[in-house]
Amino acid sequence: MSSPSSPRFEPFIAPETQMREFTLRAVLTGAILGIVFGASSLYLVLKVGLTVSASIPVAVISLALFRGLSKVGVRDSTILENNITQTAGSAGESLAFGIGATMPAIMILGFELELMRVMLVAVLGGLLGILMMIPLRRALIVKEHGVLKYPEGTACAAVLKAGANSDDRAAASSAAQADIRAAAAAGLGASPGAKIIFTGFGIGLLYKTLNAALKGWKEVPGKIFGAPFNGGSVSAEISPELLGVGYIIGPRVAAIMCAGGALSYLVLIPLIHFFGDGLSEPLLPGTMPIREMLPNQVRAAYILYIGAGAVTAGGIISLIRALPTILHSVKAGLGDIGIGSGAAAAAAGGPPRTDRDLSLKFVGGGIVVLLTAIILAQPLHMNLLGALLILAFGFLFVTVSSRLTGEIGSSSNPISGMTVATLLFVCLIFLIVGWNGGTYYVTALSVGAIVCIASSNGGTTSQDLKTGFLLGATPRYQQLAILAGALFSAVLLGPILLRLNSDATVYVPIAQVAPAGLHASAGQLDPGRREAVRGPQARDDSATYSVWHKTDTVGAPAGKYLVNDQGDAVWLVDPGINGVYSERPDGSQVRKFAAPQAMLMSYIIKGILDQKLPWALVLLGFFIAITLQMSFVPALAFAVGVYLPLSSSSPIFIGGLIRWLVDRKLRQRESHAKLTPEQFAEESDKSPGVLLASGYIAGGAIAGIVIAFMAAALSDIDKAITDWSLLHNPFFEGANADWLSLIPFGALVGFLYFVAREKLLAPKRRRS
Repeated sequence: MSSPSSPRFEPFIAPETQMREFTLRAVLTGAILGIVFGASSLYLVLKVGLTVSASIPVAVISLALFRGLSKVGVRDSTILENNITQTAGSAGESLAFGIGATMPAIMILGFELELMRVMLVAVLGGLLGILMMIPLRRALIVKEHGVLKYPEGTACAAVLKAGANSDDRAAASSAAQADIRAAAAAGLGASPGAKIIFTGFGIGLLYKTLNAALKGWKEVPGKIFGAPFNGGSVSAEISPELLGVGYIIGPRVAAIMCAGGALSYLVLIPLIHFFGDGLSEPLLPGTMPIREMLPNQVRAAYILYIGAGAVTAGGIISLIRALPTILHSVKAGLGDIGIGSGAAAAAAGGPPRTDRDLSLKFVGGGIVVLLTAIILAQPLHMNLLGALLILAFGFLFVTVSSRLTGEIGSSSNPISGMTVATLLFVCLIFLIVGWNGGTYYVTALSVGAIVCIASSNGGTTSQDLKTGFLLGATPRYQQLAILAGALFSAVLLGPILLRLNSDATVYVPIAQVAPAGLHASAGQLDPGRREAVRGPQARDDSATYSVWHKTDTVGAPAGKYLVNDQGDAVWLVDPGINGVYSERPDGSQVRKFAAPQAMLMSYIIKGILDQKLPWALVLLGFFIAITLQMSFVPALAFAVGVYLPLSSSSPIFIGGLIRWLVDRKLRQRESHAKLTPEQFAEESDKSPGVLLASGYIAGGAIAGIVIAFMAAALSDIDKAITDWSLLHNPFFEGANADWLSLIPFGALVGFLYFVAREKLLAPKRRRS
């Protein structure tokens, strides 16, 4: 372990070297890229409950963009400018996870997904996480250099070094120039392929447009089995973004997730049918006889609760396993918080450029301002106790997140487990003091959401500061850049979330959910609130209605209803996120977002504050996770697979399988055969396959967002395309549609494999 003043480490750019770094173009470019990758990450977390790091794609795009502009007379960027761009751009992904994992739960709890509430949580949580991480930089990044690896941050630094221009290389320290020569001699560290990312983006965009917008082929091919395996099924959402996620997270995690889905769809659902098909009445919490249910209906009625219990147990287990690290991190964080920031640094003539952080006065004042804003923000329904809990859990889990990110990386960082733990403790405290129901739902969720976003952003900030440490960046400039990037993304991700929800909302006729009708008393309606039908269904109904948030399941499902002036419910408003109805009355289809993490958060709050959960199913999932952990299988990844539809985890598994095949071949190269596992992982994480997969994710997710946004405005065209495809396109509908749709997906998979093997799009000097 090196000390902060150890001379043994020399960054790529020496501390005494002065070059352009914190520029307006670098920050704005990073902020814009952060919004793009933040939007795609939000789309992913709503679909499958996870995201992947955006640092390397942002770094590669930054290099390509400024290098391209330099050819038309614009000054090329320095390596430190590119580092500022990737720092500002990385904030969007971490914010997206926190927003998508928590805020949709507000609808499940019976409240509106208000724009101001989402934006406040995003802004306050994002900035709080960054400020809390700043005092820990010297303790975790500098003091423990060589101990904490920060894999994504290290890989991102390697990408930026490989893409350094001649001026950067000339200004590099003597140790860095020696490394450059050694890497060139070994055939490693070739310039990153921006062309590969842009190609992947274009293919993902085109594929998703042809598939989802133009109905070129079936989106979710599958097979439902009959007797004697009644209820069993397999399916796959053949999308570029899920394939890319699987490739990036790797074969082990991808396989474990898919195994959880296989348990749900090939074991638990058939078991429920085996024991329940003889029942003539619904079995609670289901609302229809089991023998009439399709696999996804069984999942919605029973498996979701089992999955929620499994994910809760997985999160708690991951937290317990991290307890030694947590205790060590808190102790180190408190003990080293003032390293290099006091009179000693001043007596030495001031710290070097590479050791200048934002002042502790700025950090402390900023935290006080943010906590004051949290208390005063009306939509958060916050109080002093809630703010103090945010401060306590926020600092604890930002510290834990930063250290765990250094050990296992961002993708494996159990942020959801930390959020679960926060909500469990907060709800238990609320229950002890007698706060349950009503606005305390919102207070508890606001505490959990802000801590979740702060923890996620704290880990991302750590990765960025590690990249800067290796490159010789100025920490203060990086901290300002990620604050700016977080603020930009926080303001824009809220509207995107609301739009994704509204565009997939279905207004269900009351006769479909309550054939006998449904009546609300005046006291049950939201006072003074009137609302009209929105989207494509508005053309058939221009009336305005009162709003009723029904919390029980008597006579009809709980949810939001539109009620006429006589008190009769007319429409059930089924949201786009966590909704269950995917077909409008005119027959047009919408794709819902499962938002598995948000569903889990709502179950925890309801289960503790109101004690209204089917606990038998929840406990069954809880003990499934414990059984897996006792078998030395990572419980959290498996539990997420139990919760998700198999159609979501199966393409992730295919992506992981391709990564396994490619890495096997890569290991056989002479240049890679002698690398340590850590060195091999670093090389693999910046390989052409990862870059193409990142492009697949961004292109597919952005296309999905644009299609969702345009669906309402172009509903007539969408219906016409769907009707034509149903009649004339054998890839979309018909006896052979399920296997025919695998042909374009197979081409997508094959292209990923050959690019990853460097048989396509490879620079000549690296072709093998």
